[in-house]
Amino acid sequence: MRLHRNLCFAVIDGLHKIFNEDAYADKVVQELLKRDKRWGSRDRGFVAETTYEIVRYKRLYADIAEVKEPFDRDNIWRMFAVWATLKGIKLPDWKYFENTPSRKIKGRFDELSKIRKFKESIPDWMDEMGVSELGESLWTKEIAMQNEQADVILRTNTLKANKKDLQLRLQSESIETEFLDDYPSALKLKERANVFQTEIFKEGWFEVQDASSQLVAPFLDVQPGMKVVDVCAGAGGKTLHMASLMENKGQIIAMDIYVSKLKKLKVRAKRNGVFNLELKEIDSTKPIKKLHDKADRLLIDAPCSGLGVLRRNPDAKWKLQPEFIENIKKTQQEILQSYSKMLKPGGKMVYATCSILPSENRAQVDLFLKSEFGKEFTFIKDKSIFAHQSGFDGFYMALMERKNTSK
Repeated sequence: MRLHRNLCFAVIDGLHKIFNEDAYADKVVQELLKRDKRWGSRDRGFVAETTYEIVRYKRLYADIAEVKEPFDRDNIWRMFAVWATLKGIKLPDWKYFENTPSRKIKGRFDELSKIRKFKESIPDWMDEMGVSELGESLWTKEIAMQNEQADVILRTNTLKANKKDLQLRLQSESIETEFLDDYPSALKLKERANVFQTEIFKEGWFEVQDASSQLVAPFLDVQPGMKVVDVCAGAGGKTLHMASLMENKGQIIAMDIYVSKLKKLKVRAKRNGVFNLELKEIDSTKPIKKLHDKADRLLIDAPCSGLGVLRRNPDAKWKLQPEFIENIKKTQQEILQSYSKMLKPGGKMVYATCSILPSENRAQVDLFLKSEFGKEFTFIKDKSIFAHQSGFDGFYMALMERKNTSK
């Protein structure tokens, strides 16, 4: 591979923003890809993948390059040189690469690769917490998989198409996909492509949604004609999936504290041909109280650490703090206690997270079930998904039923 100056400069500019200005990697990469309209798919792929790779292995590369935060541009070039050397890429005769100690880089890599927190490039506290919660063996496998690039998975919008027709339409736009066993609506891209530019995306035939995330709506057992509440809806990936499973019959109330996310959901719903949807901002306790004892089904896709989706958000490793995780656990329990009251007796509820930590998952469910209001619920089943086992995002979901008895 030959390094091109304009592409390398784009990567360095992006890393500078991510490391020093606290910018989000996905937003930075989106901006970088608009920089030069002449770039082809290979150029764009290089910029995106190299940026993510260096973010992913920031700790390892910084240690090998012997640089410390805050990184100036020279520091970032040194980290870039480490990345290129380890990839076996010949460094061009540019001033940024003068005196790059290639042999020393490889030796230091071999040395640090024996220590998990350097090899997988994670903060000390995260490594300690992972071992404490999951055990040495499980954590080692899972955190290694969380450093692999995630596949692009599509969910067929069954309100508009079936999976086979979607596959053929994508093929006509030179995008090859394959079916996934045990995921009825999923298609996996054989090679990465910008699917958002396709005509079929604009027509609402599919959404991009990881295979693990696609298990949540069926787990809740939604049926046409039901009243379903999605209480942490966000931009609505699971909301739209539930709408398709309900065949647009019944009612879905999508709620969130962020109006901006609900606005995105409104746009997506229109494209998907979903019309059994009502959007509600949670701006006080009133919207919750109005729905007490009303929902046949309730989805609580709770805010969490996101440790199951680090493959998609590698910069989260550096933004996350242990205090955040402790605080989010309190929020999770508050949400369970408050929002579960919207479920009617005899109704079913799913508590879900994109975390792999038992303390955010089964421990929260057990704590809820032991509480005064939680005693009205019966635990039915749960599912813990690990990326190293499934090949998809780390996820958790627990199904509970509210007992059909009055107090």
